[in-house]
Amino acid sequence: MKQNPVNIRNKRATFDFELVETYTAGIVLTGTEIKSVRLGKASLVDSYCLFENGELWVRNMYIAEYFYGTYNNHNPRRDRKLLLNKSELRKLMRATKEPGYTIVPTKLFINEKGLAKLNIALARGKKQYDKRQSIREKEDKRAMDRAFKK
Repeated sequence: MKQNPVNIRNKRATFDFELVETYTAGIVLTGTEIKSVRLGKASLVDSYCLFENGELWVRNMYIAEYFYGTYNNHNPRRDRKLLLNKSELRKLMRATKEPGYTIVPTKLFINEKGLAKLNIALARGKKQYDKRQSIREKEDKRAMDRAFKK
């Protein structure tokens, strides 16, 4: 089986949120969805996770319609169920009830068994000055790298 380097990241998550704890969750997909993910046609921008009836769901995650899918094609932005242990679900549910905490998807990938996995993170929102600090640190690091290369 050939190795497929599917590695879709949510760069906005690390900018807007301070990631406290990360988990790897399975994701329930249909046939045309997994084919699109294997082609790398997905996006995590503006997606978020929420609890409904004790189950964790990812909302607003975009997976493009499969080109060869006929009437069997899926809705690109449908809600998708995430698979975690009961203990992890309970821990996340307790944490999200505290003010300021949310769950954001950070990375979508295919594991060595060929299954789609989603890295999610328990996150705390950053304030505006925290975002400015992140930008300043990134620019300083870039400037230092440039100085060392010369």
